[in-house]
Amino acid sequence: MEFKELQDQITKIFLANLERDDIKISEGYLLTKLTEELGEFMQSYLIHKRDCRPSKYLSTEESKKEMAKELSDVLGLVFVIAKAFDLDIEEAITKKWITREWINKK
Repeated sequence: MEFKELQDQITKIFLANLERDDIKISEGYLLTKLTEELGEFMQSYLIHKRDCRPSKYLSTEESKKEMAKELSDVLGLVFVIAKAFDLDIEEAITKKWITREWINKK
């Protein structure tokens, strides 16, 4: 699947969920939601590392699955935010990470 197609599909699903739940979208909501999802990822990481109450322990396989699920939420929100702000996240990743065109040279 192409990057932009993935972004479009995730955004469409996210917006449909907001509409279903009668939640108004705003930049503030999106940034707050990203923070929430990052917190959930961190919680899954703590469970994976067993830096939590023993009652929350999961098997390594299950804890990695939970981490992957939560990280996919973080990534999904990044796609939605990029679309909301009309940012070409594929270009940004390429120029920042791959070609390093956007890295400040000293």
